[in-house]
Parts: sequence; C-alpha cells; structure tokens
Amino acid sequence: MARAQYFVVLHEGQWKIKHNDKHYGPYQTQKAAIKEAVDTAHKAGKQGHDAQVLVQGENNQFRTEWTYGNDPYPPKG
Repeated sequence: MARAQYFVVLHEGQWKIKHNDKHYGPYQTQKAAIKEAVDTAHKAGKQGHDAQVLVQGENNQFRTEWTYGNDPYPPKG
C-alpha cells in the first residue's frame, strides 16, 4: 500500500492541505495547516496506513515535517 501524503501548500495565496489531488482549507496560518495535516496523517497511521506530511518552503521545495510508519530516511548504507 502506498504511503498517504499530505502536502501543506500555499495555493492561491492561502495555506491549504493537498491530499489525493484535492485541496482542503484554507487555514489562517501555515502552522495551523501543518497541525491539521499532522493530526489527519496520524489518524491514517492509527488505521494502519503509512503517512507523511510535507511542507512547501522557499522556491517551492518540500521538506518532510512528519512521518508515520516506515520511514525510508536515512537510506540504508
């Protein structure tokens, strides 16, 4: 089963969560969107799904904020 990924993105000037090609929100702040994404991903993890929250940063690069389940980082030797 593929890992569920929740992306915290700045979309049309508002912080939103993107999951399965749908946007949820908007949220007042990036911090509020991250909190909601982590809560949602944690619930998915408790239901047996690996889940990950990624946050959009400068230059549209994403950083991993939170992972539930098997995390391939750091990669094996």
